Amino acid sequence: MIWEELLTFEDIKKETYYIQNILWDYDPTKVMEPIVVQEGSTIVCKEPVKGYVFYIETSGKKPELFLMMHKTNYFGETIAKIDEIPQELINEAVEENKSKIKYGICPINEKIKLWLKKELGLI
Repeated sequence: MIWEELLTFEDIKKETYYIQNILWDYDPTKVMEPIVVQEGSTIVCKEPVKGYVFYIETSGKKPELFLMMHKTNYFGETIAKIDEIPQELINEAVEENKSKIKYGICPINEKIKLWLKKELGLI
């Protein structure tokens, strides 16, 4: 399914399925890695990941927070943009994780994770 329009943070807050299936500790840059690798003489296929992953997109004019749907077929699709988060938190996470950015995708940090969990009513 291709989303014609991104969901909002309010849309995400209303749907418990999204919230219950957030992968808080999954590195979103792994989406860009090969799913099959050779380890010595053995071919290894990565375990499929299914759930929702927050990430920061850094390739635009300013870094922005998004939510990606990751399917068991190894396909990731951006489904929501989070405009409510303070830009300072995003900028700080980008600076903290600048060595981890791949293809414009930056992982969130603990401060953003805490902000999201508070906003989603998880703490």
